[in-house]
Amino acid sequence: MKNILIIGGGITGLTSAFYLQQKIKDKKLPYNVKLVEATNRLGGKIATVHQDGFTIERGPDSFLSRKTPAVTLIDKLGLQDQLVRNASGQAHILVGKKLHKIPPGSFMGIPIEARPFLFSGLFGVKGKVRASLDYVVPKGKAQDDQSLGLFFRRRFGDELVENLIEPLLSGIYSGDMDEMSLMATFPNFYHLEQKYGSLIKGLQKTMPKRPKTKEKQPGIFYALRGGFESLVVELEKQIGKDVISLSTAVDHIEKKENVYHVLLSDGTVYRADAIIVATPHQTLRKIFSQHDMFKTVDEIPNTSVANVALAYDQKAVKKELDGTGFVVSRNSNYRITACTWTHRKWPHTTPNGKVLLRSYVGGPNDPEAVHLTDEELVQVVLKDLNKTMKITGEPLFNIVTRFKNQMPQYTVGHKERIKTWRSYMAEQLPGVFLTGASYEGVGVPDCIEQGEKAVSDLVQFISDKSDEEAND
Repeated sequence: MKNILIIGGGITGLTSAFYLQQKIKDKKLPYNVKLVEATNRLGGKIATVHQDGFTIERGPDSFLSRKTPAVTLIDKLGLQDQLVRNASGQAHILVGKKLHKIPPGSFMGIPIEARPFLFSGLFGVKGKVRASLDYVVPKGKAQDDQSLGLFFRRRFGDELVENLIEPLLSGIYSGDMDEMSLMATFPNFYHLEQKYGSLIKGLQKTMPKRPKTKEKQPGIFYALRGGFESLVVELEKQIGKDVISLSTAVDHIEKKENVYHVLLSDGTVYRADAIIVATPHQTLRKIFSQHDMFKTVDEIPNTSVANVALAYDQKAVKKELDGTGFVVSRNSNYRITACTWTHRKWPHTTPNGKVLLRSYVGGPNDPEAVHLTDEELVQVVLKDLNKTMKITGEPLFNIVTRFKNQMPQYTVGHKERIKTWRSYMAEQLPGVFLTGASYEGVGVPDCIEQGEKAVSDLVQFISDKSDEEAND
């Protein structure tokens, strides 16, 4: 019997446990599985609040429907009937004090069709002319990595980048695009430039054509009708509570001959043949304290963010909200970075006659925001929202959520950094697998995909090891 330990009960660790049990059942593998989670709850950043008929996400609220790892997992869990697409509607960019419609015919802010950009008020004449030079700016020299900001500014100039591309792309990672790694976040743009010499040309050749029908197209995001936490609840149910130990941290891991001795916070020692570590990268310094390699974990910085959900009666919001929300340009004088008009984007979350607004604060340019009190954060959000909206009266209630130093930043050189760590572990800590948001994607589908891959790697490792032992 092989003992497998999974450390971390966020979506990556839970996915690992689920898929590992599937393999144990399908292949009749002689494995014993244990999952430990340091806190008193599962799900990590995923958490849903149900209050007065509202469904409010504290963390992620949706994922791109084309991200198949999430869709596949939800299907395997029997939750496919809970999937709901977002209501299609106009998204906006807030520049100065004006909301501008995001021009149609674009991909992540990069123009594919010329006409919508030529008539957009987001950019001046100089900005439009500079962006069009993407057609003639030579492709960059082949290189291992560079910052997102450097890459896009060279192709399109500052105005398009700061008023459109930056707020759309940076928000995904809560990062600063002038520090973010191109190859660890959006390597497809680099490859398009290298192949076609122009991002616009590359996208025009590779993106599917927009349908010409006037009918509303289905939304491109999925949410779960009962909230994202229903995914966590179902995973826990199918994994089995007997496998999971909450409020159990890992204090230290040491390799002794062919087995890992894992000292747990309750004083017990678990002997594991293989381990999946699905925790934030900063925990590695402690649990692998004998390995100097992990003193470099600070090379992956973290940033802090907060979000504020405000519930209102519909009559309290005087200005009709036409669309699904907005992101804020980098040069605008706001502390909020985005606002989702949740009742418009996800109607199932909000009772009739009510309004639900979810605003985001913090990030690399305002990390101190998370240290404000709940009341202070609400006032910061209301001050900014009232610059573009007319909100009267007090909210019915508010939900404030903070993620302090919990948003890993994929800075330039990230992929090479992770490659170095993995090579070291294959040699010095064979059978230990790092996975999760700190490494190869921060979104829920990315974490699900990493958890599934960690299981495949672990099963292959044990199989290879067993073959070696049989031949000795």
